[in-house]
Amino acid sequence: MRYRTLGGTGIEVSAYCLGTMMFQDGCNSDHDDCVRIIHAALDQGINFVDTADMYGQGESEEIVGKALRGRRDDVVLATKVHFQMGEGRNRSGNSRRWILKAVEDSLRRLNTDWIDLYQVHRPDDSTDVEETLSVLSDLVRQGKLRAFGCSTFPAEEIVEAHHVSEHRGLGRFRTEQPPYSILARGIEASVLPVCQRYGMGVLVWSPLAFGFLTGKYRKNQPIDLSTGRPTIRPERFDPTIAENAAKLDVVEQLVELAENIGCTLPQLAIAFTVAHPAVTSAIIGPRTMPQLEDLLKGVALTLDDAALDRIDEIVPPGTNLYNPNAPLPPRSLTDTALRRRPLTDRAAA
Repeated sequence: MRYRTLGGTGIEVSAYCLGTMMFQDGCNSDHDDCVRIIHAALDQGINFVDTADMYGQGESEEIVGKALRGRRDDVVLATKVHFQMGEGRNRSGNSRRWILKAVEDSLRRLNTDWIDLYQVHRPDDSTDVEETLSVLSDLVRQGKLRAFGCSTFPAEEIVEAHHVSEHRGLGRFRTEQPPYSILARGIEASVLPVCQRYGMGVLVWSPLAFGFLTGKYRKNQPIDLSTGRPTIRPERFDPTIAENAAKLDVVEQLVELAENIGCTLPQLAIAFTVAHPAVTSAIIGPRTMPQLEDLLKGVALTLDDAALDRIDEIVPPGTNLYNPNAPLPPRSLTDTALRRRPLTDRAAA
């Protein structure tokens, strides 16, 4: 296993980070099996575990807490806050009120006194970023957090957050967790360069492109939309949609490349993400032990220039073949009131 420093934190983490989103009801609800998977990952050298409060409404955090009993000091533990937890108002977002409650809940579920990396899961346009940075800074001073970061923030909001931190004397985002894969390279244009400029660690999610780079879905082969990931967002797998047909064409070329290199498609896909100099770790999210074992076989794989050049030919740098954030577009695009002046203003003009 290779290890890298997480941004400017001085914390050393494995180049593969174990993601635990699959450890919940509807995915893998066998807690004992999930604990075994976590232990197997730790035994193979992974020391970085990522979860979130919203995964199974806390179930994933509880499983991680069980698995880390007696091993907590050896693990860099990351979790996240932002999404709705339970019913009622003020149980989501990035406000001081909610973060103070959410962090205590996460600490209890994780059965720990501190969180190594606490991440703001998404931007919140209803909360001033100074409010968020202020409460996170307070939690670091209290010893409940070692560092904090953001997840799936656009480049301009990362820059704004650093500007506020500098001018208000607050702690700053030390990491960013964006989506990144061979099929979704959009962050290469601005997010990754911005993270490098500010010395941020980067842990990328969905390196297998929502399952498209597992090798399970191939061109001219039937795709079962009734099981697995296609049940979550079937439109991402329907081969009659042009975007999906393009992805399947790319998969065929990547399968050939992987065979020439002597690795599997998933191993190629993850090795690609950790080859970028801005990326610290790639999050792998196995649901079963065999999936974990297959992914870990590729930890020593390093892609040479010829392989990376061929990937650039197949999917040009900075290109998204699909929108990895499609389920959660920003309100600036979804709320028409934010895109149109009131009729009275237009009439006056």
